[in-house]
Amino acid sequence: MSWVEEYFEFSRYRTNMKTEILAGLTTFMTMAYIIFVNPSILSVAMGKEAIPSLVTATALSAGIATLIMGLYAKKPFALAPGMGLNAYFTYGVCLGMGYPWQVALAAVFVEGLIFIALSLTKVRSAVVNAIPLSQKYALGAGIGLFLTLIGLREAGIVTVSVTNPNASVPGLLNPVDWIPTLNTAFFKLPVFWLAVFGVFLASALMVRRVPGALLISILTVTGISIALGLTPPPKSIFSLPTLDYTFMKLDLRGLLNVGAIGVVFAFFMVDFFDTLGTVAGLSAKAGFINEKGEIPDSEKILLTDAVGTTLGAILGTSTVTTYIESAAGIEEGGRTGFVAVVVGLLFLAIGLFVSPIAEIIPSFATAPALIVVGFLMLNVLSNLDFSDYTEALPAFFVLATIPFTYSIADGIGVGFISYCVLKLVAGRAKEVHPLLWILAGVFVVYFLYLGGLI
Repeated sequence: MSWVEEYFEFSRYRTNMKTEILAGLTTFMTMAYIIFVNPSILSVAMGKEAIPSLVTATALSAGIATLIMGLYAKKPFALAPGMGLNAYFTYGVCLGMGYPWQVALAAVFVEGLIFIALSLTKVRSAVVNAIPLSQKYALGAGIGLFLTLIGLREAGIVTVSVTNPNASVPGLLNPVDWIPTLNTAFFKLPVFWLAVFGVFLASALMVRRVPGALLISILTVTGISIALGLTPPPKSIFSLPTLDYTFMKLDLRGLLNVGAIGVVFAFFMVDFFDTLGTVAGLSAKAGFINEKGEIPDSEKILLTDAVGTTLGAILGTSTVTTYIESAAGIEEGGRTGFVAVVVGLLFLAIGLFVSPIAEIIPSFATAPALIVVGFLMLNVLSNLDFSDYTEALPAFFVLATIPFTYSIADGIGVGFISYCVLKLVAGRAKEVHPLLWILAGVFVVYFLYLGGLI
């Protein structure tokens, strides 16, 4: 295997085959939950009959994209359909805005193409420089709260009391029409306590630094549910992969309206900056950042991410992105692309064949994972300067708007507009990048359109 060691430069990074394989196994364990959680979320919009195809699309897109990361970019980073983006796909775009899931897939596909174009040009750096760090931090944290709210509702821990019986779209929460409360009516139901147990089990395993905490929690709760007769056992353990329900089902014509432009923009913004933040954090942890603060081969990393998103949309899943869980493998000493190769092969070898298990996993088993992932996405707030109100207040507006409106796009728009306005009022308009003024203006028009004022 000397050619493998030479290609991945094991000696340069002072690693070996055993360490890289162990790191790959660790990374896979920490993120394998996505094989079950992603189909669970997307099937709310696509229907339960889509689960076998969604399992295949999830595992195949993750496997191929991660292999490209390992072989092309040579980095120990793994990719899969992103948490938050899959929730926005279902609850924001399909249930909230009323778009068919085929149109949402088309939006992801177009967003991926835009990402590819930016990764191949210098426009990427202009966009990166235009968005302030505080907005990037707030976006990630806001999505985390969005996931937590969805998880609490899926678990039956929180319910919504409707105060206006004429409220239109159940999935789109309007503060005038609803009051979130602790779901005491569920206290007598075993599924409630199983969900609560899942949250505490995942948390306890994380405290003990056990790899695969979320996956273990999902499978344990499902196993108990089967034993109690609450969930039917799977008809089989493995089955052949299929994509008959989702492959090439994109509806590009459905994007031909003003509202859909906002959907594409929201998918792009979250994917682009989430990837940048994740890659920067992982690179710092692995010691890849050079003395100039640059990430070597960053273009290859971003291009891999963009290709993964485009491929995922074709296969039938929401945005594919780089996973922060890759840090688990880096902690184990993984430093080369061989880690990603191991993860990619595991997704293909295991993930493609487990749809019978995914079909029977109940929502109260996956909900704890959503709640805990929400917590993990809040850690970026430690980088926010709360003493500067022109930075902290717009970040807070993003943080509040995303979960309370069930819309990542609305959160981005509110953040951009408030950032520009507050900088202007403070006499610090020069700190705002010219491109951000344009983006804020676009969102003003977008909101006026949604309100029927233009």
